[in-house]
Amino acid sequence: MAPRRTTTKTPKNTPAPVPIEPAPCQPCGGTGNVAITVRVGRKRRPVGQQDGLCLNCLGSGTDPDA
Repeated sequence: MAPRRTTTKTPKNTPAPVPIEPAPCQPCGGTGNVAITVRVGRKRRPVGQQDGLCLNCLGSGTDPDA
């Protein structure tokens, strides 16, 4: 018969993994939109701005390099 075990191991409590927050895109600041200048006329003068899709992150708002 095997000798009886008198010591017990304490269970190791590992902390739950923390979800990693993706870094925001630099050109759009995490919004996915950037300001595009609207030009009109033969001389192509700027008259205002409109929202356009961020070409760095393609509208997701997260940094594609990270």
